[in-house]
Amino acid sequence: MRLMTLDNGTRDGELAVVHPDGEHFSSARDVAPTLQAALDDWERCEPRLQALAADLAAGTLPKQAIPWERVRAPLPRAYEWVDGSAYINHIVLVRKARGAEPPKTLLTDPLVYQGGSSDLLGPRDPIDCVDVAWGIDFEAEVAVILGDVPRGTRAGEAEKYVRLLTLVNDVTCRNLIPPELEKGFGFFTSKPATAFSPFAVTPDELGPAWREGRLHLKLVSELNGKVVGDPEAGPEMHFSFFDLLQHITKTRRFGAGTILGSGTVSNHDRDRGISCLAERRMIETIDDGKPATPFMKPGDVISIEMKDPSGRSIFGKIEQRVVQVER
Repeated sequence: MRLMTLDNGTRDGELAVVHPDGEHFSSARDVAPTLQAALDDWERCEPRLQALAADLAAGTLPKQAIPWERVRAPLPRAYEWVDGSAYINHIVLVRKARGAEPPKTLLTDPLVYQGGSSDLLGPRDPIDCVDVAWGIDFEAEVAVILGDVPRGTRAGEAEKYVRLLTLVNDVTCRNLIPPELEKGFGFFTSKPATAFSPFAVTPDELGPAWREGRLHLKLVSELNGKVVGDPEAGPEMHFSFFDLLQHITKTRRFGAGTILGSGTVSNHDRDRGISCLAERRMIETIDDGKPATPFMKPGDVISIEMKDPSGRSIFGKIEQRVVQVER
C-alpha cells in the first residue's frame, strides 16, 4: 500500500491511497482525514486503508489523476524528525571535508541529530537560497515513519514499530556547519527545511528488498538531469533502522508519526557516485588537493528516486529546484 497527502487548504492536508500506476489516487478521508490521524489509530485504520488500496487497484473504486502541484510531504508536519548517519563511508568523507576526525565510537554508537519538523517540504517544493555562500547541498536518504515506540526498545523487536517508508532530501547548508559545531551544541541553522517523496509505503509493498531493517535497492540522484549517484541503500548501511531505533529509545519513548532517517546513502565503490555534493568535493580533495565541484545554486534541480526491479518508481520522485529568495 502506498499513501500520499494532498493539499486541501488545511495545515495537514488530506490522506489518499495511491493506485499501482503511481499516477492516480483515491481519497482516504472516510478512513482517516490525515496520515497522522491514521498513524494515531493504526490498528483500526491500516486494514481499512489496505482494503481501499485493493479496491483502487482492482478498479472497483473510482480513481483520479494525481494533481502533482497539490502533493505535499506525506506528513506536512511531524511530531519529531530524527536523522541518523548509518553509512560509515559518508561519515568518514564529510568529517575529512571539514578537518574533523571520526568519533572513536564510529562502529558501535550511531550518530543522530534532531531536525526541524514543523515545516516539511513536498516533493516539488523549491529549495530556498538566501545566500549561495552558505553552501547548499542535497542529501538523498531513506526514512521510516514510526508508530508509538516505547523506551528501551531492542533492535530485535523494532520491526513491529515501522509503519511506513519514504525518501528524503535532507537539505544542508554545508558552510554553516563548522562554526555551528564549534559551539558544541549541534546542527541548527545549517539544516533548513527537509523534503520528502510523494508516497509513503508499507513494508509489505517492498517485498524481499526490505529485510533486517534495511532497504536493499538503489537510490538514484540526478542533478540537472544527469545521474550523479546510484548507491545501494542496503548492504553498507552499518546501523540498520532497527539499530537506530534501539539507540534513540535508550532514554525516551517516541510518538506515532516520528520520522527516522538513515542519513546520506553512501557506498565505498566510487562507481556508485554520490548522494550529496560534500562527498564528491572530499573525493576531489583527496585526488587533486582541493574541491572543484560547487555547491548548489539558483536554477539547479535535484531529483531523488528509487525503483523496484520492474522499473516502477516506488516512492515517486523528489524533484526540487533551487530558487533565490530575499534574506
